[in-house]
Amino acid sequence: MCFASWASRIPDISLKLGLSEGELGQLLLAVPVGSLLALPPAGWLVHRWGSRQVLLLAAGLYSVALPLLGLADRFWRLAPALALFGLASNLVNIAVNTQAIGVQAHHDRPIMGSFHGLWSLAGFLSGAFATLLISWHLSPLPHFLIIMTVGLAIIGVAHRYTLRHDEGREAGGLAWRRPDPYLLRIGLIAFCGMLCEGTMFDWAGVYFQRVVRPGPALVTSGYVACMGTMALGRFAADALTHRFGATRVLQLSSALISVGLLLAVALPYLLPALLGFGLVGFGIAAVVPLSYSAAGQAGSMAPGPALALVSSISFTGFLLGPPLIGFLAEASSLRVSLAFVALVGAGIGLLAARSRPRKAYLTVPQKLAG
Repeated sequence: MCFASWASRIPDISLKLGLSEGELGQLLLAVPVGSLLALPPAGWLVHRWGSRQVLLLAAGLYSVALPLLGLADRFWRLAPALALFGLASNLVNIAVNTQAIGVQAHHDRPIMGSFHGLWSLAGFLSGAFATLLISWHLSPLPHFLIIMTVGLAIIGVAHRYTLRHDEGREAGGLAWRRPDPYLLRIGLIAFCGMLCEGTMFDWAGVYFQRVVRPGPALVTSGYVACMGTMALGRFAADALTHRFGATRVLQLSSALISVGLLLAVALPYLLPALLGFGLVGFGIAAVVPLSYSAAGQAGSMAPGPALALVSSISFTGFLLGPPLIGFLAEASSLRVSLAFVALVGAGIGLLAARSRPRKAYLTVPQKLAG
């Protein structure tokens, strides 16, 4: 809810601050920079304190940081607020995925996609809510205050249901060693997925605003279409992975990302662009859940540090994607920059075809796979 609320108001905030595409690209760098700053301590904090404590503290910070984005009225004020927002976001990311891996260990089938599906469902609903508020001409600050209130209320209710002990916390420890090549391969696949995902989050609304040019009430429709199909894809990803295996699912994901982006670029009109962004949402749906599930089940490291390692690699894609799109758009056009992202999406399928994932990555945790 927090992230989708920010992403849906990027076009409004960009207009408010009078940012060019290149300047917006520089500003968007602040969120992944904050996320990367969280990575060195994240694995250690989760391993030392447990994912539950880190999750509850970070989720509260995430909710409270959101209104700061609506208060900022200058570039130099918004940038540090976005960095704090990104830092809280990734602390939540590492902690909540560690919790999810602990829950999955008690099931005989993959369920990680469903957890990420709930994240995408919240993004879809929040994007739709933002569209409604925009049609009412409500500014970002009261919008963000509403989301902060709802977020804190959810934390107050849900905290009692979190796991108090992490699965596999003793595995691998935190000693410095050469990274597991398997985790590095997973991280590279996640890198490509996160670059595509970050591009859609930060630039879908801007692409519709400046290239597709629908009515003001439809500027967020491309973002909402992507988030909606991503949610559907993630709820279906567990069953598809269980039946066909991660490699085939990743290859299909790769094809959908590339075809969807190329369709939106070739036909920059409302209906084709909506269809294209919807296909991209289906495509990126399974990449991160499969990658994080594989990292948490690797066995060579405890889940928290393993997730931190894969996130370090993947968030580099999240770091590079949005500003790179801005720089490419400044030098050429937004259509050319999205065509480049389509090539990155194609790389997911190539990497999946060349790797040999472990059994846990294909289906269920090793101790349950027998």
